[in-house]
Amino acid sequence: MNRTNRTDHIRLTSHPDPNAKVRFPIHWGAPTARERGPVIGTVSRLGDRNVIGSHGGSYALYRALAVSSGTLDPIRRPDLTNTHPAAAIGPFPQWSEPRRIVSLDPWGHLVADSFKSEIGEGFDIRPTIAITRARLDLVEMRDAIAAKRIAADGHVVHQNGSVSVVKIAIDPVWYLPGIAERFGVTEKSLRHTLFEQTAGMFPELVTRPDLQVFLPPIGGTTVYLFGDVEKLADPRTLVTCRIHDECNGSDVFGSDICTCRPYLAHGVELCIEMAQAGGTGLIVYNRKEGRALGEVTKFLVYNARKRHVGGDRAASYFASTEGVAGVRDMRFQELMPDTLHWLGITHIDRFASMSDMKINAVRDQGITIGETVALPEELVPADARVEIEAKVAAGYLGGEAFRTDAPSIGRTLVE
Repeated sequence: MNRTNRTDHIRLTSHPDPNAKVRFPIHWGAPTARERGPVIGTVSRLGDRNVIGSHGGSYALYRALAVSSGTLDPIRRPDLTNTHPAAAIGPFPQWSEPRRIVSLDPWGHLVADSFKSEIGEGFDIRPTIAITRARLDLVEMRDAIAAKRIAADGHVVHQNGSVSVVKIAIDPVWYLPGIAERFGVTEKSLRHTLFEQTAGMFPELVTRPDLQVFLPPIGGTTVYLFGDVEKLADPRTLVTCRIHDECNGSDVFGSDICTCRPYLAHGVELCIEMAQAGGTGLIVYNRKEGRALGEVTKFLVYNARKRHVGGDRAASYFASTEGVAGVRDMRFQELMPDTLHWLGITHIDRFASMSDMKINAVRDQGITIGETVALPEELVPADARVEIEAKVAAGYLGGEAFRTDAPSIGRTLVE
């Protein structure tokens, strides 16, 4: 095994030199990346660390296995040559507005350029956002072309049905004072609860109040942008948006017990329509499997629903979830609008959602919504009728599009 930079004793990050100062302090909300400071979650040079947690978040344990098996040098630094963003995003005013963005690093994609000299000196500073270009190939889009709902224009949609997109991956970076404020709790209480509910996995949460940034071991967010990305900076640009929470069973494998993939595909089609009309479309895909309860819990709930006395019914839909998980939904949407702030979004013209939780979270963050677009009746799978009925009864829009806010002056939705 490669023993480079390894010692025979355990080094606890929760017990630093009491006289030491953080070399690179983080000033959240600063107007530039350098004034804000880099996010450094290294575990090989503990003196450089200025955050709780480690780079890679949910993948840190796989890295540990690679190091343990001798396939990865624990002090290796990533070579960031030619990894710069394939499209320019920002900066936008929201990046430096107090508490506007608290769950991601708005400068995370600019690390290689902003801290080039420090990286050259050996500091382990890594991007938390990556931006590339790609093509989507969805059977639903080929069906939409065949039905003449969208057309192959050679720019957004190609003759073979593939769709050009800018694809963005975002790792979570939590500014704990801002997270606490967003949820209406004290930072001390938040830190203690995070520490306790992770079985003491991150002792720095309670021993290092000077470290205010946390890299949580959870999945992040993927964004798909349709149309000219540069138009995001123009407030006159019309925007269509679908904010989608992960559902592996439906999104990937096509399970028909819910409406997730149909709504995701419908959202993509709406984004294409807007991009072809000269606007911008965006899909925000959050890793919150099973209402953030996890896939094991979700499948247990499926069993409980199907075996319910009297059959699977809307009246017992949420009761089945609460019986297994103790809560009907843990996808608290308070942090979700941060991605929209990062993209500079202040108004959404067409919001593909029936969720009152999502709509309210977006509006509470000062982002206005023109039209909400419900999932068309013909796209609801037969086995998902119970879900729709239960959600409508719980506050979903139930297929009725309405205006929540007046659109900005000069905006006209394209029919």
